[in-house]
Amino acid sequence: MASEMMEALELLCQEKHIDQLYLIDRLEQSLAKSYADVLHLPFGARVTIDRATGKVYVYELVPKGEEDPETGEYSEFDEVDVTPPDTSRIAAQHAKAEIKAIVRNAARVQIYEEFSQRVGDIITGTVLQTTPDFTIIKIREGVEAELPHFDQRRHPEERNERPAGERYSHNQRIKAIIIDVRDPNSTQPVVRGERQRPPIVVSRTHPDLLRRLFELEVPEVYDGVVEVRSIAREPGIRSKVAVSSNDDRLDPVGACVGPKGSRVRTVVSELRGERVDVVLWSDDPARCVASALSPARVSRVIIDPETNYATVIVPDDQLSLAIGKEGQNARLAARLTGLHIDIKNESLAAGVLRDLPHATDDGEDLDEGEHRCEYVGANGIQCRNMARPGSRFCGVHEQVAAAEVSSDPDSLI
Repeated sequence: MASEMMEALELLCQEKHIDQLYLIDRLEQSLAKSYADVLHLPFGARVTIDRATGKVYVYELVPKGEEDPETGEYSEFDEVDVTPPDTSRIAAQHAKAEIKAIVRNAARVQIYEEFSQRVGDIITGTVLQTTPDFTIIKIREGVEAELPHFDQRRHPEERNERPAGERYSHNQRIKAIIIDVRDPNSTQPVVRGERQRPPIVVSRTHPDLLRRLFELEVPEVYDGVVEVRSIAREPGIRSKVAVSSNDDRLDPVGACVGPKGSRVRTVVSELRGERVDVVLWSDDPARCVASALSPARVSRVIIDPETNYATVIVPDDQLSLAIGKEGQNARLAARLTGLHIDIKNESLAAGVLRDLPHATDDGEDLDEGEHRCEYVGANGIQCRNMARPGSRFCGVHEQVAAAEVSSDPDSLI
């Protein structure tokens, strides 16, 4: 029977990839506590297991010498063999539970050593179980991850890593990014039920999930030719991705969008319909802000580097598009660029446009080849038409401006 026990332990260690000597040492410590309680040994016990036969030996610790006057403890003990003829039921149950705990902890340690170096990597898994608070995802056989989506009002210490509106069904394959791996040997306080939950925590709301998805779908991003410079995301609703190219001959936005939008469409499909805007990154803050507010057209951007503010002037018909629904477009653009953005339409900013020259240190006309008509009416509103080539005015106001000049006698001097 004893040899059968050792064979079972050996098979268990091989199956779970556990060191057999480590398992036997832990089992001896557990049995020592169990036998000390069962046999009522006041100073504890020491248990040894024969590595060949599996026979259990129990020794009572009997103190010798004098106790320490400060601590009241003994430093030396004699060992008296008190091995019972039969293993008690309580000790056997305790040993069984301890073996399960050792196996479970050893598996968690192994997972921690492997996946703690992969934080930030994307994984593909299969949904095993969904509860109101979290979803269990199977990465591979014996390795599971947790996608938490706790109600933050009831559990403020927990996380919510699921985009709003997403629901998962059994055996559904999803992609997620690893954001944390719980250390089984950590002494830090744990949250509710953490020891029984999978050690790997994944997220589908993290901005880096977009970066990893583009690396999977766009070879230029994976190779480093196209660089994802910044990401702003409202999970499940809309995201903005700013990209730049290390090759002047390559269009980074076109590379990420793909032929007929095939690449970005794959990313959108994985994100369950989340809208993804790919914009061009520029080291010039003015142009970067103008690109970030896409698809709205921008007339002018004035940057104040001291206050980190950007004043954006857009045509009247582009104001609502630049701001977006409930300010979403402007909010994402501000996150993408790291600037505070103040958007004004041309009607309200007519005075600002009239007082500022067309090219200043902190402001830039975004259309170099063409510009708007400079005519400003009596009501202070600038014309919305584009100026004719080689002229400051459009076709409608060019003659009006000429008439105003000719009526002034000083203009003929």
